[in-house]
Amino acid sequence: MTSEGIAGRSTPLAPREWALAVLLLVAFVPALAAMAEVWSRVEYQSHGFLVPLVSLWVALRERYGWRRLAVRPDRRGFAVLAAAGLVYVLGLGVGSPTAQGVALVAALAGGVLATRGGAWLRQLAFPLAYLLFMVPVPPAWITPLVLRLQLFVSAAAVWVLRAVGVDVVREGNVLVLPGGETLFVAEACSGVTSVITLAPLGVLLAYLSLRRPVPRALLVAAVVPLAMAGNLVRVVATVIASLHVGAAAASEGPPHELLGLLVYVVAVGLLILLAGALRRSEAPRARRA
Repeated sequence: MTSEGIAGRSTPLAPREWALAVLLLVAFVPALAAMAEVWSRVEYQSHGFLVPLVSLWVALRERYGWRRLAVRPDRRGFAVLAAAGLVYVLGLGVGSPTAQGVALVAALAGGVLATRGGAWLRQLAFPLAYLLFMVPVPPAWITPLVLRLQLFVSAAAVWVLRAVGVDVVREGNVLVLPGGETLFVAEACSGVTSVITLAPLGVLLAYLSLRRPVPRALLVAAVVPLAMAGNLVRVVATVIASLHVGAAAASEGPPHELLGLLVYVVAVGLLILLAGALRRSEAPRARRA
């Protein structure tokens, strides 16, 4: 009697499944190495090291649900594996960590479908999809976004500073202070790092703490304004500090880095508080249901 079609208990991996897992691991070592190089080099991609661990934790957290799943291998999984292999080869050819990462996630999904079936793929849909957060975002997508965010944060900072009586002039993403000193709103202050690193946290909180689509969407959507507001506070605080200690002292060194970390921690805290508020808003509906 085979394990196929049996539900109600956890089914161990068959030899063919172990063989496929080992084959995928060996085949995608270059992809993992290419992504790890980006994670270690680019600040806003560094969360990639944690994403696989979080994905694995989420999958194992729901392992008791596996007992009710039947094992019905689906041959369509092999088509997904073939398509993933093609994308992977193309990604290797052009040296694209993004294509290689997407191919890896697609290959894992195809392997689950081919060896375990659609029910298992649906059960593991979130942890598999969450792995996409480890895939490096192409620089060609980020560079135009960084420039727009720099200009937005600079303009917003000037508006806030003038509202509190600080006469600041903006020249692109350079702020000219009353004394003639200048502050450059760099990439780190644009908000792109906060947006890209807060997004996985927002999605994870939405999945774990909320049940309904609308509250989940609201929580994920809140990532962008929270990240931008945090970096706006960072720029305004840096300008005010510059008026007292000078632009160089306020914008360089450990104090400035600590300010950035503090702003990020506050944004994370606000995201968690919002998740709690949205969860409480779901409770009355759950009781009526």
